[in-house]
Amino acid sequence: MKVSVKVPATIANLGCGFDCFGLAIPIHNIITIEETIMPGSGIEINILGDDSQNNLENIPTDKSSIIYKAIELLYSYMGQVPEELKIDIKTSIPVARGLGSSSSVIVGALVAANELLGNPADLSVLLSIATELEGHPDNITPALVGGITMATQEDDGSVVYRKLPWPKEWKLMVCIPDYELSTGISRSVLPNEVDRKDAIFNLRRTAMMVEAIHTKDEELMKLALKDKLHEPYREKLVPTLSLLKENLKHIQGVLGCVLAGAGPSVLIITNGTNQTEIKEVIENTYKESNVTLKLINTPIEEKGAERI
Repeated sequence: MKVSVKVPATIANLGCGFDCFGLAIPIHNIITIEETIMPGSGIEINILGDDSQNNLENIPTDKSSIIYKAIELLYSYMGQVPEELKIDIKTSIPVARGLGSSSSVIVGALVAANELLGNPADLSVLLSIATELEGHPDNITPALVGGITMATQEDDGSVVYRKLPWPKEWKLMVCIPDYELSTGISRSVLPNEVDRKDAIFNLRRTAMMVEAIHTKDEELMKLALKDKLHEPYREKLVPTLSLLKENLKHIQGVLGCVLAGAGPSVLIITNGTNQTEIKEVIENTYKESNVTLKLINTPIEEKGAERI
């Protein structure tokens, strides 16, 4: 039996919603798992993709791979051990760019393996297992269910989430640079403790964001898309971020500019107007910074992981 699952890229944090908010966009990885018929053939993992976009050489393809660990956890949940499996990962999501590439393969492996096992695990179990591996549910949740979500993991390991009604008028522009930034490095610059004023600042903005999305309030969204918990520390690793914020802050139609996940990609949110000028400002900013840019205009992907 063979199962293929398509999983979207995701962008986490969205400024104030550190480790909480996430949204899916229509760039996909495809994970295929096949039960092999040769006893003793073991686990085979193949990474397939465009080497010009991704550095695929350093991705583990043995049992140390996070892909295998996801499958192993699900099989363990069923009291089984994975033995003869061929796993193909067709990558289109750029690696180490803040677009949820690791979440996509975790989710895809779990959904595909669950199909092979006869779907014993429901969504809540898949969310819990995936979040246990990833460490936080911000990317995992939209990768599984699509749309824009807010999520939290409780002490018992369960994940509680809600999807938010993203205004169709609001558009996304994703700036993907030609260099990688690992999540580990990006997290290493964050302080162990934060100032109470900064925590309160983000709490207020998080509340503003939920209300702004529900009411399509552009002015409130402009205030909400600000952060003091992670972006100020990560700007030293992604200097283009502060330049973009400065160059776009007075441009008509721009609602906000935030780091995509741990970076180095950047997400621009607009009200759908003045797209040509906004595009020119973005491209000129990266050109002046001597950074090669791939700029994509994209809607939110409302579908999460699905079998194809």
